[in-house]
Order: sequence, then structure tokens, then C-alpha cells
Amino acid sequence: MYRSRFLRALLATTLLSFILVATAGSAGGQVTKESSQQSIPTLKRSDQIDEPKKQADDVVRIDTNLTNVFFTAVDKNRRFITTIQKEDIRVVEDGAPQEIFTFQRETDRPLSLALLIDVSASQQLTLQDERDAATRFVNSVIHHARDEVAIVTFSGEATVEEELTNKLAKLRKALDRIEVVLPPGYVGAGIVVNTPGGVGGNDPRLGTTAIWDAVWVVSEELLSEVAKDKRRAIILITDGVDTSSRLKTDEAIKRAIAADVAVYAIGIGDDVNFEGIKKSPLRKIAERTGGRAYFPRNSAELETSFSQIEQELRSQYLVAYSPSNKSSDGSYRKVELELVNPELRKQKLQLNYREGYFSRSGTRSSTGTP
Repeated sequence: MYRSRFLRALLATTLLSFILVATAGSAGGQVTKESSQQSIPTLKRSDQIDEPKKQADDVVRIDTNLTNVFFTAVDKNRRFITTIQKEDIRVVEDGAPQEIFTFQRETDRPLSLALLIDVSASQQLTLQDERDAATRFVNSVIHHARDEVAIVTFSGEATVEEELTNKLAKLRKALDRIEVVLPPGYVGAGIVVNTPGGVGGNDPRLGTTAIWDAVWVVSEELLSEVAKDKRRAIILITDGVDTSSRLKTDEAIKRAIAADVAVYAIGIGDDVNFEGIKKSPLRKIAERTGGRAYFPRNSAELETSFSQIEQELRSQYLVAYSPSNKSSDGSYRKVELELVNPELRKQKLQLNYREGYFSRSGTRSSTGTP
């Protein structure tokens, strides 16, 4: 377990509690009122990226009035069920049953994934395990040329370490160079970093944790423009303790849903020197976007979490229907999938899917609560 490593690190410093109070706590503390009123988040690009971002002209856009819903089915032992048929389910939108036009099992749909990795101070003792597991995940998840993965780190702001690519060497190199961002003056785990006014200056967001800003901006800038036939997902690796986001959790959820992005959350962090893992918001964003939340207790369970995410992404069903509500008003539509097969209902299968979507409208809203 991680605890033994935490305890060894704790013994390496005698000033942890005093300095952490002086530097605003768990991951850099809350930002000032003035900084929280800045504009919406934007993505930075690492200066080590040697390949330009793909332009919009490379994107294949498919205009359709069909609503697509991906779902997985698991039994009480968390085993994936791959035998469901079209007649076994019913789709309901805002309480109204819908006619299913397409039902198919998806086993090899191309993937566009963003590994979104928390590099704030609370990840200092777990980052190496995260990096190792993420590298193995990247090596196994790319099956063909159209699969692509991006590496994005975040603390107070999100930085693209590698753009969407299927080049394993580039992805491994990006993961290898990821480092924790610590606030000036931080002392912890035997490490002293700068002093206020040193490298990094007085940036109030340096080393903080802006989870919801990062999810929002990756959905908005990185994944919203990929080809419509691809399965989009964010693999969010964090402890769930947000200290500096300008946006709220619901705003990040809305943007992910609008971009058709599922969020798979892996809750991992330091429960000795910091607050541990805040599970509730990670479960919320995963469930609302059609992903799932995992809370591994050691490196072996972390590996298993990545393996289960890959299996789920390759073991999905696709349901497509033309909504009976034809209004293009940008409203949020609640979607429910129901099992109607009595034998399957007896098995108490769990269906995982996004719980709704936003209808098309003439204008695009970037914030709001579904």
C-alpha cells in the first residue's frame, strides 16, 4: 500500500505542519478573489511538444439529428455483459419513450482519450506509480492508427504535454517528463522548493489544484473537435480536492456532456500529509458523463483500474435514436435506459451511460448547470 511510502516521507521532514500552514495547505490553498474572477480557462502547450496541433481541417464532421448513447452492462460481480439485444432495452427521453434506430455492440470504435493528470503537491508521493501505470495503459490501449491519446497535466492551470497522437514514443516521453508542481516555499516529503519571490514568483495558482477548470478546458479545446465517429474520454487522475477552479463542478460536467466526453476518474492521493481522497465529486462527474470512478488503494489496484477502463471502452453498446422532441433550444434532455427483458432484470444488471445531453441550438453556451 501507499501508506508505508507516506510514512517514510513523513519522517524526512520535521517542519511539514508549520510550512504547510504558511503556504496555504494541501495543494496551495484557495486563490484570491481577484484571480478567481479571471476569464475562463485556456490550455497551455508544453514547450517540449515538437509536433503542431492538428488543425480543424483534419477533422471529419458528421452532421446528424440522431442522438447517440454509449452504455455498458455489468453484473453484480462487475463482469461485462456482452449479450444484450435491441429488444432487451428501452430508451426514454424526458419521460417519453423513443424509437431506437441503431443498436450495435462496439468493440473496436477508434478512441480519442486525454490522460488528465493532477501534478499538484498532493500527488508528490504517488506520481511515479501513476506515471508507470499510465505508460502501460497507453501501450495497450492504442490498437490501430485511428486511436489517439493526449497527455495533459494540471495544477492551477492545464498544460498539454503531448497532443492527441498514436505515436507511443511521444506519449512515453511526455509521461516521463511529468513532474509535480510545488508552490514556492513548500516543504514536504523532505523537499524544499524556492521561497516566495523566487522561481515562480508570487503566482497564487502555482501548485494549486483546479480540477474542474482542467476538465472543462480539455473537453472544450482538445476533445470537442475530434471526429464524431470516435469515442471520447478523459481519464482523470486526482485526489478530488479542488482548491482553485474558477468554474464549478456542474460547469465542467456540462461541458463534458456537450462535447460527448465520458470522464473516468481515478481517485488517488496522499492521505498522510494531505486531505486524502474526496470521492463524492469524482463519482458525480463520472456518473453524469457516462464514465466510472475508481479508488485504488495500492499500485496493483491502480493497474487494475486502468485495465478495467480499457475493457469498458472496448465493451460498449451504441444506441442511436431521433428524439421525438425536435426543438433546437439548447435545453438539457434527461436520458434513461431501461431493461425490459425479465430475465436480465432478474440479474440486476447495472447499465452505465451518460444521463443526458444538450440539444442543438443556434448559440453555444459554455457554462450552466444541467
